[in-house]
Amino acid sequence: MALDLFAGIPVTDYTVALPWYERFFGGQPSFLPNDIEAVWEVAEHRYIYIVEDPERAGNALVLSFVDDLDTRVAEAGRRGIEPTKRETYDGGVTKVTYRDADGNEISFGGAPG
Repeated sequence: MALDLFAGIPVTDYTVALPWYERFFGGQPSFLPNDIEAVWEVAEHRYIYIVEDPERAGNALVLSFVDDLDTRVAEAGRRGIEPTKRETYDGGVTKVTYRDADGNEISFGGAPG
């Protein structure tokens, strides 16, 4: 069974949010469906998108588990994006949390390398 996944992040102002997300994801969006949405393919058939929706902005919770947690965190740091929180749970799983200007929570989880 095929599965395409789209996780949406509502933002107050698309034009303000877009540069932060380009730095966070390390590049331009994969595609722009219209003038208030940008979509990044983060893995095959798995997408995260931002959409201008001021009434819902700031309430997103997105977590992606990755194999290369330390590398991703270091790369984001080189692009000027620093985590707001880092937690390590029993068993060694780590969650690194970032927040955009609206307060949306975007996190990476995995085992540190």
